[in-house]
Amino acid sequence: MKIFKFAAGFAAGYVLGSRAGREKYEQIAETARRVRGNPTVQQAQQKAKQAVGTGVDTAKAKMDRRQPQPVQPVEPVEPVEPVDVTSPL
Repeated sequence: MKIFKFAAGFAAGYVLGSRAGREKYEQIAETARRVRGNPTVQQAQQKAKQAVGTGVDTAKAKMDRRQPQPVQPVEPVEPVEPVDVTSPL
């Protein structure tokens, strides 16, 4: 029953949305094109790209400093006798 209600709501929304959908899409797309062409928006976009580039460079530098040094090999040790943990002390 729940799936039927969901499907009916989805179908109704799809039909109603598709009727006005293309006009609304074109309106949104035109607004986006105008905003993207605005000089202020273009300047902000360039500043954001530069900030991201600087942040990436800084992060890389920090990661390079934090790289662990190679581990020096350990000299082998003599094997030890196993301990019987079931016997009382």
